[in-house]
Amino acid sequence: MDKIEVRGARTHNLKNINLTIPRDKLIVITGLSGSGKSSLAFDTL
Repeated sequence: MDKIEVRGARTHNLKNINLTIPRDKLIVITGLSGSGKSSLAFDTL
């Protein structure tokens, strides 16, 4: 597997998010306050 796929994530502020993340890479999640960064990083992944 060379990637991590998230499909249809629905946690807190995330509404049906699809995401593909490459493996073995440093990934940074940025955005405004309340946009779902922590929900994506800690609850979904």
